[in-house]
Amino acid sequence: MPKRPTSDPAAPATSGGTPVAVRLLGGFELRCDGSRVVVPPASQRLIAFLALHDRPLLRLHVAGRLWSDVEESRSYANLRSALWRLRQPDSPVVEATATHIRLARTVVVDVHELVRVARRLVVRPDDALETAFDDGPLEEDLLPDWYEEWVGVERERLRQLRLHAVEAAAAHALAHHRPERAVDLALGALRGDPLRESLHELVIRTHLSQGNFAEAIRHHRGHLAPVESQLGLRPDPELARLLRSPRTPV
Repeated sequence: MPKRPTSDPAAPATSGGTPVAVRLLGGFELRCDGSRVVVPPASQRLIAFLALHDRPLLRLHVAGRLWSDVEESRSYANLRSALWRLRQPDSPVVEATATHIRLARTVVVDVHELVRVARRLVVRPDDALETAFDDGPLEEDLLPDWYEEWVGVERERLRQLRLHAVEAAAAHALAHHRPERAVDLALGALRGDPLRESLHELVIRTHLSQGNFAEAIRHHRGHLAPVESQLGLRPDPELARLLRSPRTPV
């Protein structure tokens, strides 16, 4: 059973159950009614795996994916042990049947919020004009210190989703004459992917739209040109034309 640290107050039981939240962005954390819960590593992996799938899964499949380096009987025993350690009647973390298992539907997962926000921004980028992203779900990577293959695949999927969402929002801000917002979004996204040429180009186009030719040149020479050289890429001819002719409309 997960144990609460002695420094954390025990969460009171409620008629509706104790609210449970799982954090996977920036690192693993389980909280019940606001109090951090200490979870063994095997149970952390189980929670994370179920949270990333968000649907009932066959017990055999889960055991095989999480403990693929041992025989089936051992992996099944490991799954039973991880489940036993998560028993907490007042705040269920996992729902299980004889054949299937899933994260309890009442559990709040930050990755689900990331996906919701990112997909909304791709469809409705105007929502980003006034949305604050600092310390939000679009700022951190999935379980950065975990090296399992299934985590790496999901981490890259979420990273690409996040980048596409923020890039769409930045381009929308530029098109709607909000250059300060466009630069803020693009530079924020570049912290996570400094080699993304399209974001560098967006920053440069934003500077040019404001008539800041020197800033555009500085960013091109200091950031985009080295990326192109490092990756062996040809400069974008349209952007090169704009940098030679700063008075040309962007």
